[in-house]
Amino acid sequence: MAMTEYLENRMPLAPLKLVIMDSIKELGDKVNEHLVRFRQDINQPHRDSPAFQGYTMNDFNTSISIPRFSSGEAKASLNESVRGKDMYILTDVMNHSLTYELYGYKNMYSPDDHYQDLKRVIGATAGKAHRITVVMPFIYEGRQHKRAGRESLDCAIMLEELTNMGVNRLITFDAHDPSVQNATPLCGFDNFTPFYQFLRAILGSVKDMVIDKDHTLVISPDEGALNRAVYFASVLGVDTGMFYKRRDYTKVINGKNPIVAHEFLGDNVEGKDVIIVDDMISSGGSMIDTARQLKEMKAKRVFICCTYGLFTDGTDEFDDAFRHGYFDKVVITNLSYRLPELLTKPYYLEADMSKFLASIIDFSNHDVSMDKVITPTEKIHNILERYNKGEDTEI
Repeated sequence: MAMTEYLENRMPLAPLKLVIMDSIKELGDKVNEHLVRFRQDINQPHRDSPAFQGYTMNDFNTSISIPRFSSGEAKASLNESVRGKDMYILTDVMNHSLTYELYGYKNMYSPDDHYQDLKRVIGATAGKAHRITVVMPFIYEGRQHKRAGRESLDCAIMLEELTNMGVNRLITFDAHDPSVQNATPLCGFDNFTPFYQFLRAILGSVKDMVIDKDHTLVISPDEGALNRAVYFASVLGVDTGMFYKRRDYTKVINGKNPIVAHEFLGDNVEGKDVIIVDDMISSGGSMIDTARQLKEMKAKRVFICCTYGLFTDGTDEFDDAFRHGYFDKVVITNLSYRLPELLTKPYYLEADMSKFLASIIDFSNHDVSMDKVITPTEKIHNILERYNKGEDTEI
């Protein structure tokens, strides 16, 4: 059954409107195009009814502007009315490619700047929108999600602030710790995962994989990502393993206790294709060390799948590791900003999330159950069946 068939004869909660921040324009434009096509293709017999006004449009994007003063201060302006609309504000707080003038100097956007711009847009609605949903793939301050000593709880504070400003719901992907939603239990919080898109990217690039217990293994690079690995391995019908990060808790370097060694817990990897799954590549040092150890244990091929490729120290270390044969492919989603040079690397594969995100927004606007989009188990089984039959997996 096509996804749009679940929405036939369903009335939208309110007319749909997107607010695509500059930080996420490339992905947002793709989402907008998918939504336009979804609404044109759906068999909706009531689309001409006054209740469905604005159901089909050539563009769901809302025109906004966020001018800045030379002092660095800013404001947000809506160039059209959003009264009574179901608003979805898309932002990427990790896009550091944008700049603004500050006392005559070029200043690069930080996550804090993006978050402030988001609040400015919410403030500009002045409570007139019917519902406000924030689509924030990489959740702001998601790694500062729990307190250890005298620390701030930045992610929880962010959720409380957005709730107090009238945000009804936050949509994110592969949150570092989804339990942070407990900070605002009465605000909607949806956390989606890109496992289907990971698999489709790998199978579209590699034509000779055999995915079963004897030939494939899913690995978690640390204990924090184990739940992801267990789910992915269970859906694929393969075994899972884990690396344990042994840290030196007597030191703190760059805000973290340094890793002393990676200890492997799991089945024999010799001769098997290994898929490593995690939420992000930050500097990438621990991921490379994990891949290197797997190759030393005679793994056949190593595929690294991460939702966010930050590469805070650049790609040189990954280039060197690829030349040494430590891994074969790195699969990254387009949910956050990626370094332009990364897109040209021979080991890079993109997991396109635009159609998935458009489906999430479409289902949400119709106010129907997310069961068909939140759990990709059936889709993963279908693509594996097509792959094993030698059929096209790009469907």
